[in-house]
Amino acid sequence: MTGPEALSPALIAYVVLVIAVAGWIQGALGLGFPMIATPLIAAATSMQVAVVMVLIPCLATVFVSIARSPGSLDMLKRFWWMGLVALLGAAVGARLFVLYPGFPYALLLAGVILFYLNLDRLGLSQWPVMQRHELAFGLLFGFLGGLSEATANIAAPPLIIYYLGIGLQPLLLVPAMNISFLVGKSTQLATLMPSGIASAGDWLLTLPLAAVATWASWQGAKLRNRIDAATYRRWLRALLLVMALILLARAAHQWLQS
Repeated sequence: MTGPEALSPALIAYVVLVIAVAGWIQGALGLGFPMIATPLIAAATSMQVAVVMVLIPCLATVFVSIARSPGSLDMLKRFWWMGLVALLGAAVGARLFVLYPGFPYALLLAGVILFYLNLDRLGLSQWPVMQRHELAFGLLFGFLGGLSEATANIAAPPLIIYYLGIGLQPLLLVPAMNISFLVGKSTQLATLMPSGIASAGDWLLTLPLAAVATWASWQGAKLRNRIDAATYRRWLRALLLVMALILLARAAHQWLQS
């Protein structure tokens, strides 16, 4: 692998711009950083380089999202177990991915997102049965979040469906989801650092990118704290649609290469 230290000045400038834009969006919406930054950096380098360059900056934006969100402590007390359930889902998803690498996981997740968006359009996104059995459905959707992270590299859609389904206010959804993201990304970092995927120097070189991501995310959070719940929900639907389109494009690309 050609490490981050071998990137040209023009490519470094491109990576910094991507990190800044993804960080601002993460701050404004409370999610989306890896979904935006990873494919854009991978397109100019490689997936392995992109994963290394994005991981620590992503963790930085997660900390910002939690710190800048009102109600973070209450959400931690209420949903601390979601991250642990997601770890179990990720373990199962990783095993499934190894056993059935050709299964169209991204296509399946895209279908789930589009189905949910259609329900939301019809005003059916909140489910009374889910609100009556919050813990049981939380275990299910937390597990599905980890599963989709391991198979399609996107954990947010199942978590969004769950939190909105139980009637959680959109702005409280941000700290609730980022608690799960914090567990998942910390585990990913702890797994990858000793794996040899990158040298200690490569990881250190991502710290300036983490600083850029932190600054941009902090700026984006200023906007999120000023918008109303209805506007935030519209932006969230738009981001989910973008996620679905990215997943469909990924599935089409894999199909064309096969």
